[in-house]
Amino acid sequence: MKNLLSKALQAAQNSYSPYSKFKVGAAVELDNGEVVTGTNFENASYGLTMCAERIAIYIAQNRFPDAKIITLAIASPTLKNGILSPCGACREVMSEVVRKQGLDFRVIMQTPNDEFTLSTASELLPIAFRF
Repeated sequence: MKNLLSKALQAAQNSYSPYSKFKVGAAVELDNGEVVTGTNFENASYGLTMCAERIAIYIAQNRFPDAKIITLAIASPTLKNGILSPCGACREVMSEVVRKQGLDFRVIMQTPNDEFTLSTASELLPIAFRF
């Protein structure tokens, strides 16, 4: 798990975050052994900003459409306290991936001092939107 967090931290170095100065990286581990990373990319029109988690998920789904996500790790070199937890939009996307692949996946969230906490995508959004 620390290896996946390390890859997420590496990805955060490529962050484009001139407004918040909060660099975030994500690493997605797939059932085929591949690891795909992403980083946040901000925009002056803040609603157009894209989170690291969504970027990593979208790249993984594009590059390996038949692979299933088994773990997602998120980390930031600028985290000072608390848990680095996915935003609501990322939780909705994660929930959709769970629905699509028919399999829940682990989420590793960084805490200060190189520690982490574990959850699952379904635990992070227990009453997900469905139609």
